[in-house]
Formats: sequence, structure tokens, C-alpha cells
Amino acid sequence: MTTPPRGPRGLRIMWGSPEGAIPAKSGYPAPAATPSPASAWALADNSAPEPVGSLQKRYKNLCMEKSRKINPFILHILQGVDEEIEKGLEGITLNIAGNNHLIPVERVTGEDFWILSKVLEKNPYINGLDVRYNFISDVGAYYAAKLLQKQYSLIYLNLMFNDIGPEGGELIAKVLHKNTTLKYLRMTGNKIENKGGMFFATMLQINSSLEKLDLGDCDLGMQSVIAFATVLTQNQTIKGINLNRPILYGKEEESTVHLGHMLKENQCLVELHMCKHDIRNGGLKHLCEALYLNKSLRYLDVSCNKITRDGMVFLADVLKSNTTLEVIDLSFNRIENTGAKYLSETLASHNRSLKALSVVSNNIKGEGLVALSQSLKINPTFSNIYIWGNKFDEATCVAYSDLFQMGHLKPENTDVEPFVVDGHVYLAEVSNGLKKHYYWTPTYGAFYHSANAGFNLVQVGQHL
Repeated sequence: MTTPPRGPRGLRIMWGSPEGAIPAKSGYPAPAATPSPASAWALADNSAPEPVGSLQKRYKNLCMEKSRKINPFILHILQGVDEEIEKGLEGITLNIAGNNHLIPVERVTGEDFWILSKVLEKNPYINGLDVRYNFISDVGAYYAAKLLQKQYSLIYLNLMFNDIGPEGGELIAKVLHKNTTLKYLRMTGNKIENKGGMFFATMLQINSSLEKLDLGDCDLGMQSVIAFATVLTQNQTIKGINLNRPILYGKEEESTVHLGHMLKENQCLVELHMCKHDIRNGGLKHLCEALYLNKSLRYLDVSCNKITRDGMVFLADVLKSNTTLEVIDLSFNRIENTGAKYLSETLASHNRSLKALSVVSNNIKGEGLVALSQSLKINPTFSNIYIWGNKFDEATCVAYSDLFQMGHLKPENTDVEPFVVDGHVYLAEVSNGLKKHYYWTPTYGAFYHSANAGFNLVQVGQHL
């Protein structure tokens, strides 16, 4: 029996017993390998990739050789990819998400990922790997780092919610010092904490190829958030960064002040997520002061904070002169009627660049919602609005119904839909939004871009 290698910090991996292949009629639906629409997926020299053997066969052979139990879910997905490769398809994203409830899923462990990484080494057809919601842990992070050293065509890696800690984060961050191919990394939900965050901030001082980094819900600390703000004043490559829900203490809004300073200096960042940063009106003022100078940011997410109507004075004022911002997410704040009217006045009279605004659950009543509907009639650029979770009265329902009838608002560009009962108009919720499918994607049926309109309007990296 092959002695299993040691993972990070001397962790010994234990292997199970070998197991036969999954039967042909296993109840699994036909797999769907995901081709990339981006030309960046192609080989750099535009040459045809070298032929490779069957991924399914290689996986089974490696499992037998290493005395590792075959994971039938992985085997099934690899079978589908083999079929796509035979058709001549390149730029395939291997989707082994562990949260698929429609088919039997044996979630991928760190030991499984060891075998999988060996299967994918130097495979020119695989350009993306999505292993979200599995259990690869720091052991799997070790082999993910090894894979990034040997897989030269991988540009998208999704490791979200995989129980990776600070040590695993360190391993992945350090390998990106030399990696020049990865464009988009999702570490969402892995508790790498302040220690791991500092390693990623250091990496951004060296790496010059990564374009989008998602560290939302990673328990980053104040020190690492400030480090990111400092590094991004110099980094000219990162186009999108997610720093949602750091662990912050105090009410000085220090992180917001530093990120505001960064926006004054950085003229490359296109997308910034600052959800759950405990931003108040003073912090929003710092951000707005930076937006007078910043000419690159197109998507600003300040949802789930403590912004009120007074903060809308600053935002409405900067929108009179800012011609770059296209998407603003204010969901789950408390701007109320007064804040909504500040925004509607600016959107009706001055701004002609903002395309989408989300004010979901902001304690806005009829007067404010009707005011926003009026700006949609006047402003030809302002096309997307999301208002669910506020207080609808009959005037609101009629106003938004009229927008549909007059063609000022398309059904896919909002999260409400009018219906009539006994001669009265009401609004129902529909599953559209700026980032409805940030944490999950549908496991059946068609995927509609209207659910992730923010990412569709401002395209940075590969959104899968």
C-alpha cells in the first residue's frame, strides 16, 4: 500500500479501501461541463492542446494505485468532461460543487482533492475548477496550492466554504506569489481570519495577474482590511475585490476611512464589496469624498450597513458629478423616504451614468418609492431597480405597474411584478436582483442573468 503523503503542518492523510466504478445507470443526470465565453480561456499561443488520456480512467487508476476509495460523484463529473473533450471543446470549468441536492453527492475531502489535483495536472482543457461547499480543509488547500504550481491553464478557482483555515490560506496565498495564470479566486466563507488575510494582502504586493479576489465572510480583522486598502493604492491589476463581513471592533469606521483613501489613489478597481462593515453616515461621507476623485469604480456594494437618510445627502451629491458608477447596492440599510427622494432627485435631474440601484429593505414607504419610479421615467440610463422589503401602498403598486405598461421598466430588471385582485394592483416578489446567486446557483432549470444583474452589468473576471 502506498504511504500517503503528509499535508500541511505534518497532517497525515488516511486512505480508505478501493471501490469499483459507478454503474452506468446510477441515477445521475447527464453532466454539463461549462465552457467559458471569454477568449482568455484559449491557449496563449492559439495552438491546439496536446491530446490527453481519459480523465475518468486516470482517476480510477490513481485511486487504485493509492488505495483510495473512488468518489462516484467525481467519477461521474469526469466522465462528462471526457465527453466534452472528445467533442473538441476547450476552456472547460470542472464543476464539483458539493451543494447539489438533486443527485447523490459524496462531498470532496482533502484526500479526494489530492487525487483530483493529480488528474488535472497540466491538463490544457480545464481552465476553471469549482469545488465550492465541500470538505477539502487545509489538507485540500495544500494540494490546491500544488495544483496552481503545475496547472498552467487554470484561470478560475472557486474554493468557497471548504473549511479552510489560516494555514490553508497561507499556502494558497504564497503560491500566488509566482503564479501568473489565475485570474479569479473565490475563498468566500473560509475562516482564514486576520492571519490568512495578511498573507493575501502581501501576495497582492507581488502578484501581477490576479484580477478578482473574493474574501467575503472570511473573518478578516481590522489589520488585514487596512493592509488591503494600503496595498490597493499601488496594485494596478485587481479589478474586483470582496471584503464582506470582516470582524471589526470599535465605532471609528477605521476600515472605511482607509478604503476611502485607497479609492482616491486607485484608478483601476472596478468592483468593491463592503457589505457588513458597520458603515454609518460618516463612513459613507469618506467614501463619497473619494468618489469625486475616483474614475474607475463602477460597482459599489455597501449593503447590510447602518446608513440612514443623512448619508444619502453625500451620495446624491457625488452622483451629480460622478460619471463612472453604474451599480450601487444599498440593500438592508435605512434610508427611508427622505433618502430615497434625495437619490431620485439626482437621478432625474443630473446623473446619466447609474444603471442599477438596489434599495431592498430600507424602510421606504410609498412617497419615496413613487419618487424613485418617477426617475425611471425621466432617466433613460437608469434601467434596474430593486425595491422588495419596503412598505408598499396602493400608489406604489400603481406607479410600478405603470412603469411596466409604458415600457420604462423591463420585468427582468426589477424584483417585483404587478398583479390585480378585485380591481386593486399589488406587487409580488420575483427572483431577480444584483447578486441573488452569490452564495448559491440553481441546480435545475435555466440560469437567468437577471438574478445576478450587478455582475452582468459590470463584468469583472469569470462569474460562474
